Amino acid sequence: MYQAPASDKYSALFAQHGALVKRIGHHLLGRLPGHVQFDDLLQVGMMGLIEAFQRYDSSQGASFETFAGIRIRGAMMDEVRRNDWVPRSVHRRSREISEAIRKLEARLGRDANDQEIATVLDISVEEYHASLADSATGHVFSIDEMQANSEQAVDFADDEDATPHAQVQREQMLTLLSKVIDALPEREKLVVSLYYDEELNLKEIGQVLEISESRVSQILSQAVHRIKSRVSQR
Repeated sequence: MYQAPASDKYSALFAQHGALVKRIGHHLLGRLPGHVQFDDLLQVGMMGLIEAFQRYDSSQGASFETFAGIRIRGAMMDEVRRNDWVPRSVHRRSREISEAIRKLEARLGRDANDQEIATVLDISVEEYHASLADSATGHVFSIDEMQANSEQAVDFADDEDATPHAQVQREQMLTLLSKVIDALPEREKLVVSLYYDEELNLKEIGQVLEISESRVSQILSQAVHRIKSRVSQR
């Protein structure tokens, strides 16, 4: 039986949903180093779209666009991770920031502020903000993967390799993340919501909040560190 070439078989899929792949690619590109190429993200994003098309099950309750968006982001993030473009020193500093926040908040019983975190790290506030900017692109994917929403829970449930126990663990993690994000300082929670839920880029968020793009990046980075530190305590 004749099978259409892949280019023909998926041409309608690309025509209908190619804009979604491009939109996600541009959104991710805004937080990545300059040497990451949009065309590379686009290519792996299209493969993610094909995978979504092959695995989509409408009975799970999510729309195809929602399901495909998760698969496309996942494919792009996997590609960036494979290239391992984040220096080890940045990973190390990122862990130090999360640990400093964890210890401070356990001792203070409240949100730790910039000055307090910098003091624990024995650096200036300016150096702390620079470290946040450096680590922003390195760890931002962890929160992308951990978005606490029902659509992603559907995606987990669709994973044919996931055991019932693994699915329960993932659902528990999503519930925990939802609570942790909701307990963030108001400005951090707002930036996380605008960035991940509304999918605004850093420049657009800056315009909404009337602050610089770099400051938005710092707030987002600190929010992710705070989330990681609080999740590690549960």
